[in-house]
Amino acid sequence: MDFYDCLQQRTKEYGIQLSEVQCEKFNIYYKLLVEWNNKINLTAITDPDEVAVKHIIDSLSGWNENFFDPSARIIDVGTGAGFPGIPLKIMYPALRLTLLDSLAKRIKFLQDVADKLHISDIEFVHGRAEEIGRKKNYRESFDIVFSRAVARMPVLCEYTLPLVKRDGYFTALKGKQYKEEICEAENAIKILGGSLAEVKPVKLPGLNDVRAVVYVLKTDKTPDVYPRKSGSPERKHL
Repeated sequence: MDFYDCLQQRTKEYGIQLSEVQCEKFNIYYKLLVEWNNKINLTAITDPDEVAVKHIIDSLSGWNENFFDPSARIIDVGTGAGFPGIPLKIMYPALRLTLLDSLAKRIKFLQDVADKLHISDIEFVHGRAEEIGRKKNYRESFDIVFSRAVARMPVLCEYTLPLVKRDGYFTALKGKQYKEEICEAENAIKILGGSLAEVKPVKLPGLNDVRAVVYVLKTDKTPDVYPRKSGSPERKHL
């Protein structure tokens, strides 16, 4: 099966309904991903079915209709090849999306995707979360901060919670060690002004692995000393 057919089948199995326009946009995205992946390292996953499940549906699994507004201002921290930010934008076009990545080549790829898909209301930021989190126009200004496959929860919280506005959410897409990571991050969440809101187990179609989405509510202002300078969160987490 080609990617288009895989996506239609797998999203139906997962319970997601896509329009023809959305399917076509995902199909273009897939083709660009494979094309650019020959030039720069974007992903080890290029098989049509695996991309449909492990990248697209996994990205969409992070959405929580009980918490989120489809016109929210969101940022995807360490977006890489655009996951979960681009799939969420295709699914919810009114989102005001910022994609943050530390590698300029990946930013160029994402700009090409946005151009080819005619995506508007999207911003590309080349930089590190530790730096962006201290800038006035980004600090505590996002309704939702997403992150996927970037770092363990205690480190990730220091990267992301400074960007979340009060009553907004940090959303982490996590793998099999999510319970241990949540325990590790309890202190960091508290210090940075957050509170664990929900943990949603995820079962992706055709896979038997363990995944979950962790939602952290921003309940208080993040102290000005955070995020610490680059490298510090990894060396010694809160």
